[in-house]
Amino acid sequence: MIVNSTAEEIFDPSVKGAALKAAAAGNFDVLPMFDRAMETSSRERIRAIQLEKLIAQVAYTYENVAWYRDKMSEMGVKPEDIKTLEDVRKLPFTDKNALRETFPYGLFAQPLDKIVEMHSSSGTTGKPIVVGYTKHDMAVWSDCIARLASMAGVVPGDRVQMAFGYGMFTGGFGLHYGCMKLGCTMIPAGSGNTERHIQMIEDYGTTVIIATPTYALHICEVGEKMGYDWAKSTLRVGLFGGEPCPPALKAEIESRMHIVCTDNYGLTEVMGPGVSGECLAERDMQHIAEDHFLWEIVDPATGEPVPEGEMGELVLTPLDKEGIPVLRYRTHDLTRVVTEKCSCGRTHARMQKVRSRCDDMLIIRGTNVFPSQVEDVLAGIEGVTPHYLIVVDNETGLDRMTVNVELKPEAFSDSFEVMDNFRQMVAEKLKGTLLVGVKVKLVEPGGIERSVGKTKHVRDLRK
Repeated sequence: MIVNSTAEEIFDPSVKGAALKAAAAGNFDVLPMFDRAMETSSRERIRAIQLEKLIAQVAYTYENVAWYRDKMSEMGVKPEDIKTLEDVRKLPFTDKNALRETFPYGLFAQPLDKIVEMHSSSGTTGKPIVVGYTKHDMAVWSDCIARLASMAGVVPGDRVQMAFGYGMFTGGFGLHYGCMKLGCTMIPAGSGNTERHIQMIEDYGTTVIIATPTYALHICEVGEKMGYDWAKSTLRVGLFGGEPCPPALKAEIESRMHIVCTDNYGLTEVMGPGVSGECLAERDMQHIAEDHFLWEIVDPATGEPVPEGEMGELVLTPLDKEGIPVLRYRTHDLTRVVTEKCSCGRTHARMQKVRSRCDDMLIIRGTNVFPSQVEDVLAGIEGVTPHYLIVVDNETGLDRMTVNVELKPEAFSDSFEVMDNFRQMVAEKLKGTLLVGVKVKLVEPGGIERSVGKTKHVRDLRK
């Protein structure tokens, strides 16, 4: 029920809280949509666009990238063999190793004088991957970002403060360009210096913050310690990315900062952020920009397709990339996809938010454990924050898993007995879900290190 709001506020997404109120009332028609004609296209038109682009993209890739031409020749496949969307399965898979093996420019389809921007991964787990963008690629990227920003209720004229870094990481620049295309005013604050971020929100009347969800919560916490009243701030939207945003973390940020938070998905290898974005109708799903990306969900072990709606590994083929075309990229991200029309009015398929990956599974004494399982257990326990750290070692000869759990101030006690009982309760709840015993270490408020970038939840020390 909507109370204490004028009709103009309910239907004006630029007013603090209005977008969520309109969504709660089912008034999705009044919320912004960047490209309504495309985003509400029939499934038949979407598939026709995908097929036309897929045929052209495979031919372009075959002609311009020797690595793919060789792979397709080994498989006995030529561009003219691609006649239906299902024929994409005839093409070779690509993974991160392919980009590392061809470092730096082996997969580029255009000469460097046609590349207007390059980005790369950090290379912390090996040789970095490098991607290049033509002017056309930048236009597509900006279009995808403008769509997902509109889904969150961002409108032209919003003042958008960037809390991502502006380095080789794709997040900062991608979201910057897309919000500019939407008509927003960008405030390129960059990462770090949290008190300065809060001062800029106050001074400049910032309405949108872009950050990782854990850093957004850190900004919230620092502001509260400074006595800043988030309910009275001009801030109304958070655009999050770079790491998963579990529902409990999102709910906590929304209630404490009095903003609406949405998540988006992307990865450097296929473009960067903007592959999919969250609308306000179904908060655990994200609309895929299907006119730019062909998706598949496959069994991680066999590579074979799974039925629609079932969980599997996401495979993506960008449909109109010029700089570095990629065919059937295995993301290793686990999700499911549905294609029925969303109540927000959009018809593009929706993928469930990625909470786990094929390659982040931990095997502890023969038992499969995902960090997202730990998140879900902790989210249901009063008195703990969303911050945690899993440490795995085998110093005793057996795998040992320790979960460092940060307490909220109200849950902390000087009584050893009270704290030990609380610790045992957390350990029992984790064991009930993980099916393996873990050691729990309680950490005082603020004891888990905060990060302005992707938060590392796992430290595997096994030799």
